[in-house]
Amino acid sequence: MNERLKQKLALLPDQPGCYLMKDRQGIIIYVGKAKVLKNRVRSYFTGSHDAKTQRLVNEIEDFEYIVTSSDIEALILEMNLIKKYDPKYNVMLKDDKSYPYIKLTNEKHPRLITTRKVKKDGGKYFGPYPNAGAANETKKLLDRLYPLRKCSNLPDRVCLYYHLGQCLAPCVKPVESEEYKRITDEITRFLNGGYKEIKEQLQQKMYEASEQLEFERAKEYRDQIAHIEAVMEKQKITMNDFTDRDVFGFAVDKGWMCVQVFFVRGGKLIQRDVSMFPIYDEPEEEFLTFLGQFYSRAHHIKPKEIFLPQTVDGELASRLLDVKVVKPKRGQKKELVDLATKNAEISLKEKFSLIERDEERTIKAVERLGEQLNIYTPHRIEAFDNSNIQGTDAVSAMVVFIDGRPAKKEYRKYKIKTVKGPDDYDSMREVIRRRYQRVLKEGLPLPDLIVIDGGKGQVEAARDVLTNELNLSIPVAGLVKDEKHRTSDVIFGEPLEVVPLDRNSQEFYLLQRIQDEVHRFAISFHRQLRGKTSFQSKLDEIPGIGSKRKKLLLRHFGSLKKMKEATVEDFVQIGIPHNVAKNLFDELQKMN
Repeated sequence: MNERLKQKLALLPDQPGCYLMKDRQGIIIYVGKAKVLKNRVRSYFTGSHDAKTQRLVNEIEDFEYIVTSSDIEALILEMNLIKKYDPKYNVMLKDDKSYPYIKLTNEKHPRLITTRKVKKDGGKYFGPYPNAGAANETKKLLDRLYPLRKCSNLPDRVCLYYHLGQCLAPCVKPVESEEYKRITDEITRFLNGGYKEIKEQLQQKMYEASEQLEFERAKEYRDQIAHIEAVMEKQKITMNDFTDRDVFGFAVDKGWMCVQVFFVRGGKLIQRDVSMFPIYDEPEEEFLTFLGQFYSRAHHIKPKEIFLPQTVDGELASRLLDVKVVKPKRGQKKELVDLATKNAEISLKEKFSLIERDEERTIKAVERLGEQLNIYTPHRIEAFDNSNIQGTDAVSAMVVFIDGRPAKKEYRKYKIKTVKGPDDYDSMREVIRRRYQRVLKEGLPLPDLIVIDGGKGQVEAARDVLTNELNLSIPVAGLVKDEKHRTSDVIFGEPLEVVPLDRNSQEFYLLQRIQDEVHRFAISFHRQLRGKTSFQSKLDEIPGIGSKRKKLLLRHFGSLKKMKEATVEDFVQIGIPHNVAKNLFDELQKMN
């Protein structure tokens, strides 16, 4: 621990608040909250920790803190800071799960639709339905039962749905608002658990139609009843009331937390959500942070109440979410919480072998690579590769790996601008110069290690630009391939030497993956560019042929060979002006 950290630790207040941990580049890597800042922050630097927490502590070079007036204020501030800084060690729900809802629109002529976006637009939302199929089947059922309009824009004549009895045809017939209110009230009652009542009404109508010998009508009612039973009654009833609620349970082991959420809608358990993530704070505190983030997502609507385990601060959760919180102590409700907790324990146990295997391939491999190269753990690795054919269409590509995993949103492509002919060294100088001038200008994070797909010359070229032009001290390693184009050696150091990495080690496999990925990315970019220029070189010099007409010609004829076989009239027929078509025909005949 550095002296500056020791001094700051001694000045920590014994009040609630949030703390922000920073790495050696000043980037915030973790945000936490504490009831007593002094105790919580100091605990990171005293005693023993599991490997995962120790990894975080090893990266901490500085910290800041913000004092708050209460625990709830600290919790809300923590959520906002996590959202703002997106620290890599914090829990963030990045799984992009978006559940469908059934929506009754707030329009003059309402519609029933399925949507994954919940907006404050006056519409009524029912769900979520983690099973998209269940949402679609339920909507189809309601479409058969209730004749609301299906089209997004009113047409000028009736459609097939009107003739099937599934639309009131507001496009050509006036519909009273009372009729819409009756239908929407019934749909609302249906989706809130009152479908049994609707089914009984349909059965009564079916009997009446049969007695009046209207057998076709009776058959329609019978089919509607069958659909209700197939779609709605196949779900297991979990509660006798019809309250919408979410039931939470969680389990913790080896520094990981698994949270299971049961969605209960209309008294029925419709599906569950599973989230798993590493934790660095007390489990109950981490769970509250998760809870706040869970409902900050647009597709998670807070139900009337939520069930939580006994160990969670229910009052704090209720104030955070502004919803009724229940911590059941006995009976069916407690059994449901226990079931969610048991499922969390099972999921956590099943996932551990996969988690450990993934860590071995990624973050642990990164740590051991840093040890082998005698540098800081290279959490961020940026790799470069050049691609060209005899100097034409020269390009370079960069890929980024963070903690051993590809960060594809940060990949970059470069067209070589200043180098003429096949000069790999100058091409590498250009791309390194362009990349890190921009990094410095925009204040982007610097890599802990740069990897060059190439030998000594390319590595020295990259070092020259970094050191002598940009005044940067970033370790640079080279990856040399064998005659079969496989990763053979890693060169590093001053002077450059082969690093004796075990060929069967995860750190060597990691470098192989990085080299394969940057080579793939560079080659695909080069092929894409070459394909464009090969087509451009033939047609771009012909007057009157721009990008739109080139696309038109290629789409119609498929190739230059077919174009050469075409007549002037063939070109005119697809929309090319006669004078341009004649010129195109003449130029194509001159081509070999």
